[in-house]
Amino acid sequence: CSSTTELGREQVAVAPARSVCWAVSEAVAAPAGLWCPGGDGSLPFSLSLVGCRCRQLLCCFPDSSGGVEACSRRAGDRTGCGWELSRLLCHTAFVAVYLETYGCQMNVSDTEIVWAILQKNGYARTKELGEADVVLLVTCSVREKAEQAIWNRLQHLKALKARRPQARAPLRVGILGCMAERLKEEILHREKLVDVVAGPDAYRDLPRLLAVAESGQQAANVLLSLDETYADILPVQTSAGGTTAFVSIMRGCDNMCSYCIVPFTRGRERSRPIASILQEVRMLSDQGVKEVTLLGQNVNSFRDLSEVHFQSVAAPGLSRGFSTVYKAKPGGLRFSHLLDQVSRIDPEMRIRFTSPHPKDFPDEVLQLIQERHNICKQLHLPAQSGSTRVLEAMRRGYTREAYLELVHHVRDSIPGVSLSSDFIAGFCGETEEDHLQTVSLLREVRYNVGFLFAYSMRQKTRAHHRLQDDVPADVKKRRLEQLIATFREEAARANAALVGQAQLVLVEGPSKRSASELCGRNDGNIKVIFPDAELEDAAEHGAPGRAQPGDYVVVKVTSASSQTLRGVPLYRTTLSQCCRCVT
Repeated sequence: CSSTTELGREQVAVAPARSVCWAVSEAVAAPAGLWCPGGDGSLPFSLSLVGCRCRQLLCCFPDSSGGVEACSRRAGDRTGCGWELSRLLCHTAFVAVYLETYGCQMNVSDTEIVWAILQKNGYARTKELGEADVVLLVTCSVREKAEQAIWNRLQHLKALKARRPQARAPLRVGILGCMAERLKEEILHREKLVDVVAGPDAYRDLPRLLAVAESGQQAANVLLSLDETYADILPVQTSAGGTTAFVSIMRGCDNMCSYCIVPFTRGRERSRPIASILQEVRMLSDQGVKEVTLLGQNVNSFRDLSEVHFQSVAAPGLSRGFSTVYKAKPGGLRFSHLLDQVSRIDPEMRIRFTSPHPKDFPDEVLQLIQERHNICKQLHLPAQSGSTRVLEAMRRGYTREAYLELVHHVRDSIPGVSLSSDFIAGFCGETEEDHLQTVSLLREVRYNVGFLFAYSMRQKTRAHHRLQDDVPADVKKRRLEQLIATFREEAARANAALVGQAQLVLVEGPSKRSASELCGRNDGNIKVIFPDAELEDAAEHGAPGRAQPGDYVVVKVTSASSQTLRGVPLYRTTLSQCCRCVT
């Protein structure tokens, strides 16, 4: 900057060359005038900074018409542009929000929706808990352990509230998401710590709920909706500049598996219009995102009813040997159409999806995955158990034999496909023989990625009303440990088959354990670590350079474990150029 000027506790830096002016505000006690030069050095514009409790950055610059455009953002936050300034101009104090996310990728997506709503309503975002005026926890209720983590966190926030300086407004705490839906009354009444409770379908109501909380009252909205998809809200990415992103395409679930709380915390299935999904994916492509994961509780039962001329289309058939607890619904654009359209947006963007139900894999979906070079050859097939008897008690709608037939069909349709799965150890009534059948399924299928948990009884579920949680905790623990050991053993064998092969890796960034190594994932969603070195670029006719996040690198695998591949980088390339030729 060419010059600086002191304005009380403001430090203003003026850069005439670019006509940019920045102000850093810390605990401003009184309004301070701030001027910003226009392109010709004139003074067309003045602002008033009002009593900010938190550190802010404010910038002003000339627009295309010769006027001055202005925006502001919190220090270190690239997503809070503009809305904080509108609060300043309205002489409104900043409200800094701190967001924490727990649980599944759907909660990551929900956090981005929450932030988009709050940002539009004039809230600032902070990454420092100590700066926050409002702390919002996006929670999970799938297992008891997930909820206990929130109760523990609330005790820490209780202490933070108690230490809050009297000169600052009281700290407000909010519980959002599935736990809010399931435990509203307990959350509100336990020690009167939580100020706001909002279920997964009530995020639009957050500005009102927070306004009520500002008056010192508790506020809650946990009403479930039959049509809320937040289709008109473009989520604001919480990790700006990332190479991967999640796009929610539907909400809720109709499967009513007996162990699952999701239908009761997130409601019934409803899908976003395809047009809004495509708009979001295009936006992410423009931002440089190289991998998108389509999200839903039962993603492959997607059904968009927004276009009238598709309302009479017949319902697709289920995978052979599978059934549902609900009648198949006709009409609408299905998942295969969405997958087709999404994969056409950017040939350099990988497409994944999770979590599907094994019953919803029509051949057109499998064929599309096999044909498109940018749809990852990786499927999540959640089995939950290897015992037909337990699967029936879980209301999964298939037998062990039907599941294995689907696995063989998938592998015949998509050569080299990588498979992942979910398993529950110690479900109600599970015998040792049932458990051993699950062990044998793990060995027979040989998954590349697995998610394994001990059963946790959830209130409101069918299991809670109809079954007994009769497997002792120590037995659950032993069975889970055996399942994990078996999975790792078989995954290590599956990954060892890749040693000596070339894998196309999307670089995500430096390895957590070594700054001299890079980390990324291959098409099968397996982590790959390799040295950070100068590489030729096949697309640039040999121009050397180091790989950056978002680059595709061909890596020759030299060693493998159950969770990680290691290798030697060969060259940088593009997804289109590679076209699945590395095997």
